[in-house]
Amino acid sequence: MLERLRGVQGVVLRPFARLLLRLGVHPDAVTWFGALSVTVTALVCFGMGWLWQGALAVAVLSCSDMIDGHMARESGSAGRWGGFLDATLDRVADAGVIGGLAWHLGLRAGSAWAVLAVVALVLAQATSYVKARAEAINCQADVGLVTRADRIALALLGALLGGLGVPYALEVAVVLLVLGGAITVVQRLVAVRRQLRSPASAPASGPIRVRT
Repeated sequence: MLERLRGVQGVVLRPFARLLLRLGVHPDAVTWFGALSVTVTALVCFGMGWLWQGALAVAVLSCSDMIDGHMARESGSAGRWGGFLDATLDRVADAGVIGGLAWHLGLRAGSAWAVLAVVALVLAQATSYVKARAEAINCQADVGLVTRADRIALALLGALLGGLGVPYALEVAVVLLVLGGAITVVQRLVAVRRQLRSPASAPASGPIRVRT
């Protein structure tokens, strides 16, 4: 859903990307900085119970995940390596954010909520994995109710509201992450299945095997 706002964020973030390029910063450095800073900030802040502070800090740091792409396009260095690195480190950042919330819930809301947050994390990783595997067999799996941007926004909104004292805001966010993640995984599986059953998708020379 939030993927539709790419044009708006491009207008806002492109000047920052150009500034960093003029300063000699490489897009890969921004990718690494963004993923590691988001992961550490989320784990520390959420683990310590600083929910709204952590939500705001992570939201700001997450902008680097969009800035690096603009930098790569502006500098003409966009390529397969950058996309691979960005997608890989996104999984690390996801684990930091949702894992931090699971840690917080385990300490303050009980193990059942922590387990549910872990389920949300598993489904988040599965959503991205299904897409990657689909692309490995020449299919598309971009469909789905909840994209990565939606997941992060929902998690941070729950943390922000919970930190500001809204009752059960974080717990509701976790439930929505689980439901949205499950629906998205199913949607992507169905989409890939339909593509593979289409006559046009039949491989020319035997099945494609991908190592896991």
